[in-house]
Amino acid sequence: MDLAAVRAAAPPYALALLRIITGLLFFEHGSAKLIGFPSLPGIGGGESHAFLAFTGAMEVVGGALMIVAGFFTAVVAFLLSGYMAVAYFWAHFPASFFPLVNHGESAIFFCFVFLFLAAAGPGAWAVDGARKAAKTSGRRREWSAPAGN
Repeated sequence: MDLAAVRAAAPPYALALLRIITGLLFFEHGSAKLIGFPSLPGIGGGESHAFLAFTGAMEVVGGALMIVAGFFTAVVAFLLSGYMAVAYFWAHFPASFFPLVNHGESAIFFCFVFLFLAAAGPGAWAVDGARKAAKTSGRRREWSAPAGN
């Protein structure tokens, strides 16, 4: 197989890998806030427990369940992109203009990767793709148990 053929076939799979790895990394941030694993110094410094629970739940549900699975990817990724933009300007930007100094690199990175996923779609290996295929083939009950069981 030549390089042109690989480059023609690879984008849906590369996009899926970007979506899955980004979702897993986002999940890690949420689990640190919700259950304290992995333990990070500075998490919980001054924020209320309810605020950490809310942001952690957004990251776990949005990151792990929705983005990794590719479920409603465009909508979820767009919302998470805005969520991360707010996180950057609320939590990081007041400390310094420079992202390296204010530790806001990951917030900016997540913001723009999620914005890209909202525009590009989920790629391969996504529930969205299975839903779209089922809709176009006329199968409405692809996920339900067979009749008679």
